[in-house]
This record gives sequence, structure tokens and C-alpha cells, in this order.
Amino acid sequence: MEGLGGQGEEGEGAGGSDGFVCSPAGMWLALSAVAVGARAETAEELRGLLGVAGVDAARVVTDGARALAETDALGVATRVWSRVAVRREYREALPDIGFGSMNSPDSVDSVVSVDSAGVDAWVREVTGGMIERLPVSVGPDTLLLLVNALALKARWEDPFEGAATRDADFTDAAGVVHRVPTMRRTVALGDAWAVDGGGGAGSGGARGARVVEMRCVSRGGRPPVRVRFVLGEPGAGPAAVLPLGWAPRERCSPLDAELVSMALPRLSLRTRVDATGQLAALGVRRAMSDAADFSGMSPERLAISQVVQEAVVRIAEEGVEAASVTAVPMRPGSGRLRRVERVAFERPFGVVVLDGSGAVPVFAAWQAGAPSGG
Repeated sequence: MEGLGGQGEEGEGAGGSDGFVCSPAGMWLALSAVAVGARAETAEELRGLLGVAGVDAARVVTDGARALAETDALGVATRVWSRVAVRREYREALPDIGFGSMNSPDSVDSVVSVDSAGVDAWVREVTGGMIERLPVSVGPDTLLLLVNALALKARWEDPFEGAATRDADFTDAAGVVHRVPTMRRTVALGDAWAVDGGGGAGSGGARGARVVEMRCVSRGGRPPVRVRFVLGEPGAGPAAVLPLGWAPRERCSPLDAELVSMALPRLSLRTRVDATGQLAALGVRRAMSDAADFSGMSPERLAISQVVQEAVVRIAEEGVEAASVTAVPMRPGSGRLRRVERVAFERPFGVVVLDGSGAVPVFAAWQAGAPSGG
């Protein structure tokens, strides 16, 4: 999912100057689950981006989510809410996705309402309160909503000592120096290494980057997450530095040192990013147009209206917390067998407030001029 990161739009620590956080895995899981219902050219378009689409994608999506869930302290959940019928074949192909109370034996399921308050409650529950609500509005044109959530709460195997945390200088990307709470500890030589940035001017100044891995506690024998902090050379940007955190071993070398001393600022970042425009730039256009074909998901004509993700990460002395919620609301596509009448109050209109019986006009108003907004 390279290219689907981005600058934050709102929230603590969001924005291009402060940094960003995103979940490539969450974005892939959400889009791939939608792509399972894609057909014809729409499926081919999504396959070009995601590597999977159509009927064959279901097993890959299910296996991928289950593999992630095998990581200790990492929760994975996906759910669909719909105002239109959802095909039974689609549900059965994705057995780990929640579809509410839909259990019709027919090939096409009954309708489940999209309740914004209920969606927000689910988001809070599955992220342990780290994300409080859906990062996108659910309007009357939202016919189907697919949401993926990832949540992590892990403790360091060897926590930082709180007494060692004190303010230190931090120079931001604009060259401004700040005093920030900074944690300190020594690190085993085997948990720190250098990475060759790839050479040449195109490496973005990331030659000789340093990577430090913090080990997390494992419970129940499941493998813990691997948390790595990557420091590039001055001036190197995220596109050059971040991939070095998973660089192949042949590009890594031990540090020429007897001891590694680590100074790490406490970290709290939150980003909300609308990736819709980036998807179009990456070639996904039909899926978001009236020509979209998601007939494997529903007999109704559907098209992706947005792809929005909110993500948060917090690093402190005791451990790491992170969560992401990726929402894919779907709107009406073309050729739907439904009559729609648009009522827009864009000229003078009346307002009537009646009593509980519906017979007595308690208030009556007429809006003749431009509304002030109150």
C-alpha cells in the first residue's frame, strides 16, 4: 500500500509539520474486503493496486486478517453495515467479518440499518477507546459501510525508567528546536543496527540510518509486535527513512560500538487522512465512479464514495499503544432500480412545530431571506 500514507487532516499531532501516523495493513484489509465483491473491470482495477480482487481474494483477505491476529496484543476486526441487500455468497466468503443479525437463507440478505451511534460505539469498543468515532460521516447516500479496525496495546519487555525521563532538545523538520520529555535507556547491541539507504542522491539522504528495536512482552506464546525506531540522516524524509525499518538483512550491518544508548521522546500522534484522491492517482477510478461493478457484494449498484482512515500511536515508558479505523462508505452507482426525489430548501420555506398530537401548531415560521445559521 505504498503511496496510501499521507499528511494528517486533524487531531493531535496531525498535519504535515508535526508528522503523521497511518496503518497500511488496515487500509489494505478494508479495501481488499470491498474488492472481494468487485467484478469485471472494477475487479481488475483493484487487483492492480491491491494484488487481489474478486472471488479469489476472499481467502487471501481472511488468511491475512487471521495471521495479523496471531500477533500478541494486536486486535483485528472488520464489520459491514448496510441499507441495501448483501449477497449471502459475499458473507460466506468472508466468515470473520461481522454483518449484524443478517441470517437469511436466501441468496440475497435482508437489510441492516446504518446507525451512526452504533458504529461509533463499535469503534470505541474495538479500539479500546483510542478512537472514539467513525472518521467519516454517514449520510443518506451511504448505502453500505465497511469498517476495519486494528488495535494494539503492548508493554515493553524492559520498560524505560520514569526517573530517567527529562526534557531534551528536539529539532523539528523546519529546524526549530523544542524542549520535549525524552526517555533514556541502554539497548543490547543485537537490537540496534545500521542500514544502507540504498546509495546515490535518490536515497534522500538516508545512508547510514540507525534502527533500534524495542522488544515487547509476549503472552501465551504468541509472537509479540516488533517495534522499530528508524533515524535517517539529517534532511531525510519519511519516504526514504520508513522503509528502512523493514530493509532486508543484506542491507543491515552491526554498529561499531560496545554499548548503545537510546534517547527517545515520548510520542503521541493522531492522523485522519482521506485517501480517496490518492486512490484515483494510483489508478483506482472505475471503483469510485457510476460505472463501478460490485455485483458480487450486492444486487444494488454501488460505488466507493470515500476511503478514510484515522490512526493513533502513543509511545511511553511502559509500552506502545496504537489503533486505526479505516472506513469505506459506498454510495449509489448507476442503473439502480430506485426513484429518488431531491428536496432542497433553497428558496423561501416554512417551518411548523406541532404538539404531540400533531394537530396544534405550536410554532410557525417562514424563511423568506437568506438563513443566518442561528
